[in-house]
Parts: sequence; C-alpha cells; structure tokens
Amino acid sequence: MLDELPLQLDRALPEPLSVQVADGLRAAASNGLLRGGDRLPSSRSLAERLGVSRTVVAAAFDQLHAEGWISGKRGSGTYLTTAPPAAPRRALPADGAGDDPALLDLQPGAPCSDAIDRPAWRRAWRAAADLSPLVRKDRAGEPDFRATIVEHLLRHRGLGAGSDTAVLATAGTSSAVGELAAALLAPGDAVAMEDPGYSRAAGAFAAAGVRVLPVPVDAHGLRADLLPPNIKAVYCTPAHQFPLGARLPAARRVELVEHARRNGLLIIEDDYDGELRYDTAPLPLLAAMAPDVVVHLGTTSKILSPSLGVGWLVATPRIADAVVAHRHRTGTSPSPAGQQVFVALAAHGDLARHLRRLRRALPPRRALMVTELRRHGLDVLGDDAGSHVVVPLASAEAEQQAVAAARARGVALDPLSRYHLSAQRHHFGITLGYTALSWSDLARAVPIAAACLAQS
Repeated sequence: MLDELPLQLDRALPEPLSVQVADGLRAAASNGLLRGGDRLPSSRSLAERLGVSRTVVAAAFDQLHAEGWISGKRGSGTYLTTAPPAAPRRALPADGAGDDPALLDLQPGAPCSDAIDRPAWRRAWRAAADLSPLVRKDRAGEPDFRATIVEHLLRHRGLGAGSDTAVLATAGTSSAVGELAAALLAPGDAVAMEDPGYSRAAGAFAAAGVRVLPVPVDAHGLRADLLPPNIKAVYCTPAHQFPLGARLPAARRVELVEHARRNGLLIIEDDYDGELRYDTAPLPLLAAMAPDVVVHLGTTSKILSPSLGVGWLVATPRIADAVVAHRHRTGTSPSPAGQQVFVALAAHGDLARHLRRLRRALPPRRALMVTELRRHGLDVLGDDAGSHVVVPLASAEAEQQAVAAARARGVALDPLSRYHLSAQRHHFGITLGYTALSWSDLARAVPIAAACLAQS
C-alpha cells in the first residue's frame, strides 16, 4: 500500500520538503489510504524513494509524531495511530501539552459551560434517572426526544419536519456520518468534502471504506463549481464552515442544491454552530430548501455538553429507514439517557433559557478576542457566527512558530494545518475558540495569543 501512496514533492513550492512529506502522509491517513496500525517505511528508505535527505523525512516524522498521527520507538518501527487526531479536540496538536490542566486552551470545539444553569442541569439528570429502566431501546431514538427535536428545529432553526422527512436520534455528528456511509454508500464510493474541513467526519467516511475527495473553500465557503464528478454525496458545514468560519451565501446554497438534483447527489448538511449567530440573520437551511436531497445533522455538544452524547438527523423516510435498518443489523443505537436529559431541559423551558443566556454570553467573549487581535494588526475571519474565529497566516512555518511561542507562555493554539485533507494546502492560520475558558482565563489567554500571532 505504501508504494501506491500519491506522495509527490515539488521543489518549486514555497513549503519546505519536510512539510510536504508530512502533509502527504497526513492526507493519506485522513483519506483512508493509510489505516490505523499500518507500519511506515523507515526514514532512510522513504528518503531514498523520494530523493531527499534523511533529515527531511525525520523532520516530517517528528511533526506527525508530535501531532499524534504516528507512534513508535527507535528500533521498533513507526506506525500510524489507531485513529487520526479528531478535529475539535482539547489536546494541543503540537505535542500533547494540552493535557496539562494549567494550559489555557483556545482550541475550538468545546461548549461554553459557564452558560449552563447548574441547578437546571442537575434537575434534568435527576428527571432522566427517575424514568423506568428500558426493556428495549427504540433504534430510531426515544419518541419524546424526536418530538422535542422537531419543536427545537422549528423554533430555533426554521426547519419544519413534515410528512416528507423523518427525525432520528444520533450519537452525535461523527457517528451519524458513519451510519450514513454504512447505510447508503458502498466501499470505494466517493464523497466530496470541504478542504480544509472537519477531519473527524473524514475519518468516519474512511472507516466505512468511502473515499474522501477534497474540494477547496474560499471566503464564502464551499465551491460547488469545483465538485468532482462521479461522487455520491457532498458533506458541508454551510452555517459556519469549519474551520474557516464562512457562511455559505444564498446563491451558493441554491447552486449546490441544483447541482445535487442534476447529478443525483446526497448533501450532508452538518449544522456546525448553527444556533450561534450574532450580527446577521440566519440563512435558510439546505434541508429547508431541499429536503429531497439533503440530510441535516445537528448535535447537543456545542450548545450544551458532549457528555449528553446525542444529536439528530433529519432526512427523507427512505434514508431514515436505511439508517434504522443498519442499526438493527449492528445492534447500535444512541444513548437514551442523554436523550431524556435533553427532553427534561426542554420540557421545563430550561433549554430555551439556556440558548438565550448563551447568545448573551458569547458576544462579549467574541468582542474581547476580536478587539485584541485587531489591536495587534491581525486579520480576523469568521466572527459573525459560531464560537471560534480564524487568524490567517502566511505559511506553515508561521503556524508552527505561533503554536510554539504560545505554548511556551501557557496557551494552546490550533493550526489550520491539521484540518487540510489534501497535500495542496491553500490556507494557513490559527483557529481560536472563545467558549471553553472562563471569562478570567480568556482575558489572560487572548493577549498572549495575539502577541504570539503578531510576531509570526
């Protein structure tokens, strides 16, 4: 397999050869060409094959080892880790130092726990525990949870569930992607994904044997005009593109839907950060525009907590039935406990109050971060929605410099590098989340991050 990897180096590119080697191996792992447990060639043999010095390959291996992509000890071989690093994770990508509880973590993907009403949270868990133990789980999800999601989507996302759609509970977005791939696609089928994009979704497709074809994004999100031929589906995050933060304009949404209908494609709409918006009105969901070709995915992990372990899927009855049939075959289903906690929060009005509180809490955090970054002369992208922003940088070396400098001062940063699905990278920078830390810790971390980025 390793001899077949499309690992090509271009000495005309501005990126160092070691960065190109690391990018190529990282992309091969994300796209499923390399699997967990695969042994990599030695640095000497790979250097000979690529026609570079052993130092180049050793530097690439060091970077991948620091990011968690590979493991191994001198003399015992180097192996791809069991699973590639997840996209929104709390560990510092550079060297795992994010496990240090003293580190101030500005990586995206975590909810704002400060906004949670702890008494209401405890009441909801007690209410879930008071229910009688289930004899059999409903593979589609608990009926009261699905009814609650219908109401939630109508009130907060403008998505009505009619007779042409069905709502399922899921174990979260990545789990739902894996189920869709297993239920609807065959090994070897191709799916288009935003590049850079959500690498955990790419991993879910790859685990199902589905090929992931990267599609470039620009300042407005996914380029539908660049979708490759012969794909079965396209996965996208139109509400707040992850990680660059663009909101897909209405014209592009129409273009994407029309393309899907013409070519018989399925659109998988991950409503990443969809409930979190500030200065602009929400754009129509793709699922509201075209329920016949769109599967809508949502999760509680960004608005409440990943500890619930639940999300939802809205699709045509045919697709929903296929997912439920897959669950029957595999004996899997989402957690009933997390579903019942969500139901209890919604039933007493605590969920609606939480969302209002969240929308009040996040704008000051966003303002603190954006103001400080711009005070240092930095550009900021993606600040009109969601829970993170992006600061563009000129190169991969600038990313690495910023991450290392911030880490030395006790702050964890997140480079765009690890979200690219192909070796041809078009974007460099740092993603900065502003929800995970307390207000006081955020106020300490942001000036450090801004200073380190300004020097990169």
